[in-house]
Amino acid sequence: MHLAWVFFKEKVEARTNGDIRVEIYPNAALGNDRELYEAVMLGDVTCCSGSSSPLAAFVPDLFVLDVPFTFPSREAVWKALDGPLGQALDKKMAAKGIVNLGYWENGFRNITNNIRPIREAKDLEGIKLRTMENPIHMAAWKALGANPTPMSFGEVFTALQQGTVDGQENPYALIYNCKFFEVQKYISNTRHIFTSYIPVINKEFLDDLSDEEREIILTTGKEMRDYQRNLAVELEDKCRKGILDSGIEFADLTPEERSTFRIAIEPALEMAEERVSPETIEIFRNTVLK
Repeated sequence: MHLAWVFFKEKVEARTNGDIRVEIYPNAALGNDRELYEAVMLGDVTCCSGSSSPLAAFVPDLFVLDVPFTFPSREAVWKALDGPLGQALDKKMAAKGIVNLGYWENGFRNITNNIRPIREAKDLEGIKLRTMENPIHMAAWKALGANPTPMSFGEVFTALQQGTVDGQENPYALIYNCKFFEVQKYISNTRHIFTSYIPVINKEFLDDLSDEEREIILTTGKEMRDYQRNLAVELEDKCRKGILDSGIEFADLTPEERSTFRIAIEPALEMAEERVSPETIEIFRNTVLK
């Protein structure tokens, strides 16, 4: 994420001959994801990027991205988010005063635990799984028989180490960099939810720019998107290899095994439908669930 903004800074400052200057504040220096998104809407911060889930608190249609086991591949994700579904979500963000600069990659989430390899839905029965405090995620895990346990991210390693929870679910990069694999016996390539980072810019700021400056920002935003995605794919491959080299037992699910988890879709989708506009749900059903 940081490298993507460095890319953006260098390109924008060069293309505007320094008329637009970009200052980067890394490591949550200006607040957490939710606080930053709100700050951009208010115009206190010009740009930020974070996970889609905290932004859904302000743009509820983004909850549709939390329905699990819907995207079979990364290519399917980008087809949807660079296409009709993403365009519909962009309009909802614009109505809140922010402009999306392009959906970024944070990777598919995968399950680790200390009880048993997770190859089919029935294997989750009774497992105490740390999850985000996200009602749609929790509805899905309950449907699968797991015991979802919301917990602050900073507490996860110790909770796994002490057995407070049996497992957790995150993209490979987080599992590797937080060393969760050191206190877990099994990892399963469930790829159950794709998590996207969403970089946004204050709409009023963008509208006040000249046509040429606005075009530079938006064009560079698309280039930044592609740059970030490529970096994230490289990072995921590196982190996955590092995890597997540790000796943890790895379950690489077949398409048939993965299909058993789709029973979680309906309760999660029902909950999403309570929060998401009918037009976005219709696009989601026609382009993602068809």
